[in-house]
Amino acid sequence: MRRVAPGGYGPSVKVSTTPIIYPPNADESIADLLLERRDRDPKAPMLEVAGPAGVEPVSAGAFVDAVEGLAKGFIAAGVKHGDTLGIMGRTCEQWTRVDYALWYIGAAGVPVYETSSEAQAAWIVRDSGMVGAVAETAAHAAILRASLTGQIWVMEEGALAHLTESGKAVPDAVLQARRSAVRGADLATVIYTSGTTGRPKGVELSHLSFTTMARNTATALDFIVCPGSRGLLFLPLAHVFARVINVIALHSPAVMAYSPDTKNLVADLGLYKPTFLLVVPRVLEKVYNAAEASTGGGFKLRVFRWAAKVAIVSSRELDSRGGFTPVRRVQHALARRLVYRKLTKMMGGALTQAVSGGAPLGERLGHFFRGIGLTVYEGYGLTETTAPTAVNRAGLNKLGTVGQPLPGQSVAIAQDGEILVRGYHVFRGYRGNAAATSEVFEDGWFRTGDIGSLDSDGCLAITARRKELIVTASGKNVAPGVLEDRLRGHPLVSQVVVVGEGRPFVGALITLDDEMIPAWLANHGKSPLTLDQARIDPDIHASLARAVARTNEVVSRAESIREFRVLDADFTEANGYLTPSLKVKRDQVLRDFAAEVDALYADAAARRAAS
Repeated sequence: MRRVAPGGYGPSVKVSTTPIIYPPNADESIADLLLERRDRDPKAPMLEVAGPAGVEPVSAGAFVDAVEGLAKGFIAAGVKHGDTLGIMGRTCEQWTRVDYALWYIGAAGVPVYETSSEAQAAWIVRDSGMVGAVAETAAHAAILRASLTGQIWVMEEGALAHLTESGKAVPDAVLQARRSAVRGADLATVIYTSGTTGRPKGVELSHLSFTTMARNTATALDFIVCPGSRGLLFLPLAHVFARVINVIALHSPAVMAYSPDTKNLVADLGLYKPTFLLVVPRVLEKVYNAAEASTGGGFKLRVFRWAAKVAIVSSRELDSRGGFTPVRRVQHALARRLVYRKLTKMMGGALTQAVSGGAPLGERLGHFFRGIGLTVYEGYGLTETTAPTAVNRAGLNKLGTVGQPLPGQSVAIAQDGEILVRGYHVFRGYRGNAAATSEVFEDGWFRTGDIGSLDSDGCLAITARRKELIVTASGKNVAPGVLEDRLRGHPLVSQVVVVGEGRPFVGALITLDDEMIPAWLANHGKSPLTLDQARIDPDIHASLARAVARTNEVVSRAESIREFRVLDADFTEANGYLTPSLKVKRDQVLRDFAAEVDALYADAAARRAAS
C-alpha cells in the first residue's frame, strides 16, 4: 500500500492506494476461473450439499459438468450472448449453478430478492430487459410472471434437470464457442441497489470486475482461499457481497456450502462446520444477545458478562501488547472453559474467521468475538464497487476501521469528507440511466456518498452516509450511525433511527426485538409481557435509558441522544422498512413515523415547561 500526494486527483485531499498484483485480463471470463479450479484437481471437493446420509461432497469436475449441461440447456432454449435473465430464490447450490451456466454462455443473471413484491420485481424485470428467469418456487414464479412475458423455469418443479436434458442435443463445440466468445468487458450481472431511498438503480458489473477481484482479493483474504477452508453462505446471493465472495471461494481450493433458511443456521453450522463466514453486524449482535439471554440470569449471567469483559480486554491487549498479561492468560483460560467453548461449539466448532460488511461492526463486538477466538475482518464496499473496496486482514486488523484498499484499488477523501473510489472494480454504469451515472463520477473517481477518513496506515474509517447526516437547529452535524450501532447492542433493541434534523436536540426511535423479550424478562425476574406491554414497561424503559447513556459516552453532548421513543412494531422486510440486506429505509421511516417524531419533541418541551 502506498499513499499518494493529493495532486492530480481533483477534489481529493488524501489518497490511499494498494498496487495491483494481478492486472485485469480483458480476455478472461468468470467461467475461465471455474475451469481453472477444475483443472487443478477435478476430483477435489468444491461444494457440499445436504443429502439423505448427511453432508455430500460435490467435486470440481462434477460441478463443472453440471454447469456445462445446464449451459447447453439455456442455449437450446434460445438464450443469447448479452441476454439478461432473472434469478429469484434463496441462497443455494442451484443458484450458483444457474449463475455459472449463464456466465458460461455470455448471458447475465439479474438477481431478484426472494422477499420482493410484485411491484419491486416488475421494476427490475422492465428496467433490466429480462428475456426470462429462473425461480426457486412456484410462488416466486408467480411474482415474476405478473410482469415477465418470457420463459420462467421453476427449480422446485425440476426445471434445471429438464433444461439439462434438453441441452444434450447441443454439441460441445457450440458450447465452447459460446464460452470463448465471452470477454472481460461483457456484462456479468445487473444488481439493483437496495433502495433505501428512491427507486433502485441497476448496477452493471462486468466479468472483468469479478475475475480481477477474485485474483487480487485472494492475496488479502487468504483464509478464504487456502486449502482446508470451508465456507457457509447464508447471506442472500442476490446481494453483491455474497455473490463476489462465492466467486472468489470457488476459484480457490475452498469448499462452499449454502444455508437457504437462516432459521436453520445454527443447525447448518453444526452440519457443515465452516472455518469462515460472511456476516452482517446484526447477525453477530443477535448471536451475542442470544448467548447472554440463554444464561437465564442470576449467577450464570454474571459469569457471562465477566467472560465477555475478559474477551474484550484480552483482544485489546493483543493490539496494545501483542499478547496477554499473565493474569489475563489465566482469566481467558477460565472464561474459555466456562463460556467461550460453548459459543464456538454453537457456531460449528471450527469457525475462526469472518468477514463483516453492510454496516459498521462496532469495536465492542469486534473485540468480543476476537477475544473468544473468532476474528472478524470488517470491510467496506458498495454494489457499485463489486462489494469490497477496503478490508481489514491478518497482520493489520484495525478495529474501528475497514482496513486498507484491496490490491488495484484507490480510496480518496474529498474536501467535504466524501469517500471517493477508483479501480478495476468500479461499475460501468447504471443500466439505462446515463444521467445518474454521470452524477456519481468526478475526474475518474466514483463518489460513494459516504463520509470517512484515512489514518496514517492508509486504513479507511467510515463516519456516515452523507445523505444521512443530521443538522440540528443549532447547526451541529450529527452522524447517526455511531449512535445507532452502539444502541443496537442492547439485547432488547432491534432497530434504531436517530432523528433531529432542524430540531433542538438529537432523539431516537427504537424498536424492540420481540424474540429477545421473553428471555430478558425471565432473566430479570419479571412476568411475561406482550410487545405492547413491554414497550411501556418502566423497567424496560429504565434499561434502555441506561443503554442510551452508555451510547452517549462516545459523542459530545451536542451529538448525544436526549430523548427516545419506543415504537409499537419492529422494522422488517415484510412491512417495507428494511431492505433485503437489512438496512433501514430511513426516509420511509421518517415519513411514516413523523407523528412519533413530533410527539417525542412535544413531550420533551412540555416536560421542560412544567419543570
